[in-house]
Amino acid sequence: MNLNEILARRVSAHHFAKGDIALSDIQSVITQTLRTPTAFNLQNWHFSIVASEQGKEALCQAAWGQGKVLEAAAVVVISGDLQAYRKLAEKLRPDVDKGAVSAEMAQSWVEAARQNFEHNQQAKRDEAIRSASLAAMTLMLAVTEKGWASCPMSGFDPEAVRRVCGLPENFLPVLLVALGLPDGSGQVQKSRIGVDEVTQII
Repeated sequence: MNLNEILARRVSAHHFAKGDIALSDIQSVITQTLRTPTAFNLQNWHFSIVASEQGKEALCQAAWGQGKVLEAAAVVVISGDLQAYRKLAEKLRPDVDKGAVSAEMAQSWVEAARQNFEHNQQAKRDEAIRSASLAAMTLMLAVTEKGWASCPMSGFDPEAVRRVCGLPENFLPVLLVALGLPDGSGQVQKSRIGVDEVTQII
C-alpha cells in the first residue's frame, strides 16, 4: 500500500477478530514507530505491550471496562517520559560519534532541553503528550500497512494503567493503542469535513 491507501484504510476498530499476533511482529511495528520525530531528539516515549490474558483483564479494568481491550491481540500503552531530557546527551552521542551532529550542537540541545524542562512541570507534560501522540499515529499507520486493525484509546485511569504496567512515576500514560486482526465487518473510515473548513491561508 502507498501512504494514501494506508491513510484511507486506517479506521478506529470497534471489534477485533480472534487470533494472536506474534510478539516479534508487534515489536517490528514498534521499531518502525521509533522513527517518529521528537523535540531535541528526546525519544521520550515508552511502549508497554500488554498481550497476556491476565494483563489485558487488568488493563480492561483500568480502561473502564472497554471490551476491545480483551478482544485485541495486544494493547500498546504509550507513555511519555517526563525525565527524558536528563539522558539526552547519551541519546545524542551516536550521532555525534558518526558526525551527523556536531558536539557543539548536541551540547546546545542538551542545555536548551534542561532549561525548558528542568523546572517546568507543564512543559514536561506537554512534551510527553506530544511525543506519545505522534508515536501513536505512526504506530497505527504501521499497523494498517500490515493489514491489522487498531484503535487509539484515551479513556482510562492513568494511575491504574501505571500500576498494571509497573511504570515509574516519571512515565505518563498517554494513549492505549489496541491492535489485532480485523473482524471482517467491512468498517470504513468516517467522513471528514472539507479542507476549506479547517484551513486558512495567511
